[in-house]
Amino acid sequence: MIDLTLGEVAGIVGGRLVGGDPETAVTGSVEFDSRRIGPGGLFLALPGERVDGHEFVVGALDAGAAAALVAREVAGTSGAQIVVPSVDRRQTNAMALAADRDGSGAAVLTALATLAGANVDRLVSEHGLVVVGVTGSSGKTSTKDLIGAVLSAAGTVVAPPGSFNNEIGHPWTVLRADETTDFLVLELSARAPGNIAELASIAPPRVGVVLNVGTAHLGEFGSREAIASTKGELVEALPAAEHGGLAVLNADDEQVAAMAGRTAAEVVTVGHAASADLRAHDVVLDDRARARFRLVTPQGEANVALRVHGPHQVGNALAAAAVGLGCGMNLPEVADALGAAEAASERRMDVRRTADGVTVINDSYNANPDSMRAALKSLAVMARSGDTPRRTWAVLGEMAELGEDSVTEHDLIGRFLVRLDVSQLVVVGAGRPQRALFQGAVQEGSWGSEAEHVHTVDEALALLDGSLRPGDIVLVKASAAVGLWSVAEHV
Repeated sequence: MIDLTLGEVAGIVGGRLVGGDPETAVTGSVEFDSRRIGPGGLFLALPGERVDGHEFVVGALDAGAAAALVAREVAGTSGAQIVVPSVDRRQTNAMALAADRDGSGAAVLTALATLAGANVDRLVSEHGLVVVGVTGSSGKTSTKDLIGAVLSAAGTVVAPPGSFNNEIGHPWTVLRADETTDFLVLELSARAPGNIAELASIAPPRVGVVLNVGTAHLGEFGSREAIASTKGELVEALPAAEHGGLAVLNADDEQVAAMAGRTAAEVVTVGHAASADLRAHDVVLDDRARARFRLVTPQGEANVALRVHGPHQVGNALAAAAVGLGCGMNLPEVADALGAAEAASERRMDVRRTADGVTVINDSYNANPDSMRAALKSLAVMARSGDTPRRTWAVLGEMAELGEDSVTEHDLIGRFLVRLDVSQLVVVGAGRPQRALFQGAVQEGSWGSEAEHVHTVDEALALLDGSLRPGDIVLVKASAAVGLWSVAEHV
C-alpha cells in the first residue's frame, strides 16, 4: 500500500479514528486474517462463516497492528480503531458474506474497496502503474499466472495468490501494490451481473483479457448469454485506445470475439482462428502435455516451449503474450518469459511423479465443465505420448454451481471421458451429480469394472492404493468444496 497515516486512512474511508495518533504510519500489510497481521499492519474486522473479525481485534492490536478497521468500536483495548460508517447492504456485494447479519461486513468491505481504490488511483497517476484485468469462465488463474510471469521480465508485478478474485480478495490484492509496483495483474470473478463492473471500478484496468464464456456459475446466471454480458463488463471498463486501453479477446469464442463492439479500447485477438492477431503454429505436446509452438504475431514470429501442462495452456500463453507486447515488451522477451514460466498457483495442473512411478495430475482446486474437459484432454495426451500407451485414471468429484443443468453436465462429462479412452473412472461423492457422472460413463462405454462410484475420499484412497501400478497416470479434479486434493497428495 502507498504510504499513509492513520488519519489519512480514516479520511479516505470516511471513518472515525479512536484511540490512536492520526500521524501514526501504516507500515505493514492490510490483512483480514489476524494470524497474518504484523507490526504496523492494518487489520480488517470482516465477518466469516463461523466467526466475526471483531472478535480478533484485540489480538491483532496486541500483535502490533497499527490499527483495526471496524464497523463498531471494540472494548478491551487501547489500540487504534478506525470505525467506518454503516452502508446499505443492498447496494454492495457484502450480502455474499454468509455471516454478515448486522451489516458490519458490508461496512468494512465498502471501506476496504474505497481504500484500495485510493491506493491504485495514486499509483496510476503518480507512478504509472499498469493495471491488467483477466476474466473468463475457466483458465483465469493459469492465465493470470502466465501474464505475471511475462510482465515480471519487464518490471515489478503484484498478482493475487491463487484465485483471490472476489469482493474481498480483489481489493486485498490491490493493496499489495505500492510505489515500487510496475504492473498489477488482477483476476475478476462474478456470481451475478454487475460484479465485474464493480471490481473494475475499484482498480480500473488499462488492459483487459477475456478468455471464454462457458458454463461455470450457470446456476447463478441462468444462461451463457447472461454470463457473456457480465464478462464483457471488463472491456467496457477499459479506457479508449488513445488513452492506452487494450482489450485482448479470444478469437475462437464467438461470444468473446463479439465483445470487440463493446469497447473503445484497442482490440487484439488471440487463438487458433486464421483471423487472430496472435496465433500458435505447429503445436507439439510432450509426454507431460507441455506445448511447443511457433508464436505468430504482428511483430514477427518466435519459438515458445512451455513448462506448464495441458494443451489449453497454449491459448492462455497467447493471451499473456498479447499483454506483454501491449505493455511494450519485445517479442524475444515475451517468448523467453513464457518459456521460463512455472505453475504459480497450487492444485492447478500440478504434475508430479511418485517414487512408485505413478504420474499424478493434481487439478483439484476447482472444476467446471470447460476446465474438466481441458484436464481430461491433457490426461489423454499424456497417455498417448511415448512408445507404449499408459493406463489412465480419472478421479472426479462434483462440479458445483451448475444449477438445474448440473445432472446433464455431469452426465456429459462421463460420456466425454469414455470417448477420450480414459481407462478407469473413480467418482467420489453420493449426490445426484456424481451419480449422473458415473452413469454417463457406464452407459456410453458399456462399462463394468472400468468405473467405480465411492462416497468418500477414504474409499477412493483405499481403492487406488490397491489398484495403481507403475506407469499409471492419475487425474484428480473437482470443485474446491469437495476437498479432493487429499487424494492427489496421498497417491
